[in-house]
Amino acid sequence: MKKLLSGLSFVVLLSALTSCAAPMRGAPEASGMSFFITSTGPGNGANLGGLAGADQHCQRLATAVGAAARTWRAYLSTSAFGDQAAVNARDRIGRGPWYNAHGTLVAQNVADLHGESNRLGKETSLNERGEVVSGRGDTPNRHDILTGAQLDGTAFSGDADQTCRNWTSGGEGSAQVGHHDRQGGGANPTSWNSAHASRGCSQENLRGTGGDGLFYCFAL
Repeated sequence: MKKLLSGLSFVVLLSALTSCAAPMRGAPEASGMSFFITSTGPGNGANLGGLAGADQHCQRLATAVGAAARTWRAYLSTSAFGDQAAVNARDRIGRGPWYNAHGTLVAQNVADLHGESNRLGKETSLNERGEVVSGRGDTPNRHDILTGAQLDGTAFSGDADQTCRNWTSGGEGSAQVGHHDRQGGGANPTSWNSAHASRGCSQENLRGTGGDGLFYCFAL
């Protein structure tokens, strides 16, 4: 009887240790993660509180999964307005390399990120929790990712609003979006950062064209 109890105790202990050692499915490798799509937006369409508000949202989400040690920046461009110069999304995110929440390399550097060899796609452009973001063919479709950027990651010139008033409008205006799943409609349907313009800036309008106010975050 004692031998039986001893054997059972060993099995229970081994099971407990194995359970503790096994990583949770979908859990991020926080120490190495340097790129993610926001699992949620701030909730007011494309009104992100400007670049500062968007950066803070990236930082909050990263902190929630144990990646607070890095400095996080939103991949967003802004337009020139008044005495404020335009800001290029590509200039805000550091030099790379960047890895998703599962430790998969998505781009070596800025040139690679905006070139043909990057590894961005539905299965690799994960949110901060290591989850796949729903895309075209899923319900709901959330593949429109806010960027305000051209294909090379630079800001648009001219008077057309491509940034929902520099990420302060949750109503009027429009924003350039990319397709994280590299498929869909628009002038550049397979572009991760510059597929087409949104219908508007409200949460309802963003959802109406296949989005949800999500954006990319990169660690410096």
